[in-house]
Amino acid sequence: MDPLIPLRKKIDVLDGKLVALLNQRLAVCAEVGRHKRDAGGAIYVPEREDAVLRKVAGLNRGPLQPAALQAVYREIMSAAIALEQPLRIAYLGPEATNSHLAARKKFGASVGYHAFTTFADIFTAVEKGEADHGVVPIENSTEGSVRDALDLFVESDLKIGAQICLEISYALISRTPLEQIRRVYSKDQALAQCRRWLQRQLPHAQLLDAPSTAHAVQIARDEPGAAAVANELAAEFHGVPVLERNIQDQADNTTRFLVLGKQAAGPVGGGRDGSSYLIAPGDGAAAHPGALLRMLRPLARRGINLLKIESRPSRRRPWDYYFFIDVSGHHDDPATQAALAELNRFCPLVKWLGSYPLAG
Repeated sequence: MDPLIPLRKKIDVLDGKLVALLNQRLAVCAEVGRHKRDAGGAIYVPEREDAVLRKVAGLNRGPLQPAALQAVYREIMSAAIALEQPLRIAYLGPEATNSHLAARKKFGASVGYHAFTTFADIFTAVEKGEADHGVVPIENSTEGSVRDALDLFVESDLKIGAQICLEISYALISRTPLEQIRRVYSKDQALAQCRRWLQRQLPHAQLLDAPSTAHAVQIARDEPGAAAVANELAAEFHGVPVLERNIQDQADNTTRFLVLGKQAAGPVGGGRDGSSYLIAPGDGAAAHPGALLRMLRPLARRGINLLKIESRPSRRRPWDYYFFIDVSGHHDDPATQAALAELNRFCPLVKWLGSYPLAG
């Protein structure tokens, strides 16, 4: 007898049990969703998502790899959310952009996705209730902050509830042979992440900004002599050949995305929370000796780790700045609240942008 036959029968039996258990789990999730709706609670709860993923990772004894298990549970939770209440996720489009990939990584295949042409449109859609959450890139490991997205937090009341770290590989995409390419289109950040490769391989090509990487592929599809820098999924989606792969300057090129919504995440504890703030140290105070040290001292005294700091012009007057900071801990932690109370005594603006489980 073929030795594969009994093994395949075992697989068939296990599949039957898996399907039955998955449906039982989703039925319970649907009941959870009913209670959430009755109580007016949020459908997507980042701290619960984090707890589930960490719990199943702790239960895993292999041979299933942790990343594969997480991907399976991502889709299980996506299907559960869709049963509780259909979610609408806004991202920088068109389809197959890096923002689209990041959104799919976080929310899975069972929710609704809506493409927008600018970061401002994403913020507006979430603020007006046209989308439940928005996904925007905020910084890249090679090129730093995405300032167009960062500046929108100044006027917005949206909160950061989760973050996504996505390793990004870029390709050169075109119908034109490499030696005949005269123009390369992409998002400014993507071009910057491939700067050295483009200078070596296409020194005479003009580098042109496009609204998104996927839009750049559409241009390259229709314009002779043009190429795009984008991910390979965009090339496949729009039917344009890939000429070169892995053209990013850094092998571990990673972009951090934020998930926006009306609410921040609750605390997960265990040192796994992060929080973001916008702080104005005072009129022209950033130019005064010791102003930055004074702003950071309330955090340091309480053992709150500074994860990131970025200054941006306030646009109110010349040489006046805001500071965006990311710190360890949740906004509701007693140490954080004590530090904020001290900051509020001498800073005219201390704005909480959100708290979230730290990625990874």
